[in-house]
Amino acid sequence: MPDSPARTVDVRGPRFAAWVTSAVLAVVLLTASGWLAAAQAVVFAVGAAAGLRYAPYGVLFRALVAPRLGPVREREPEPPVRFAQLVGFVFAAVGAGGYLAGAPVLGAVATGLALVAALLNAATGFCLGCELYLTVRRARARTV
Repeated sequence: MPDSPARTVDVRGPRFAAWVTSAVLAVVLLTASGWLAAAQAVVFAVGAAAGLRYAPYGVLFRALVAPRLGPVREREPEPPVRFAQLVGFVFAAVGAGGYLAGAPVLGAVATGLALVAALLNAATGFCLGCELYLTVRRARARTV
């Protein structure tokens, strides 16, 4: 996933997506639905691979929520958020795989970890995956 420092996003979009993601993952935990976890993994994959402009929750935010809000006051770079989507994809995919393969504990643990990260972002604006992205970038810079 190449960096595109010029691309930025409205900070409210990823937070909205985190709330929707939290709701979806909570339902996954309550129902042990591997298929719903797989659907969430696809949502993460689209955001990570194609960008937040094409991510389903981003489209929903821009179409239904953003027009009802005031103008954008704060933007953030897209690459860390896309990396966070990739991390979310990994956890959701492991969760889906666990549930669908008959390993519900694996499914619940992976889904629970993704839910904690999504809730943290939704409630406080702290993006765990974004921070991981920055940590990886710093570590790479030191080794180069």
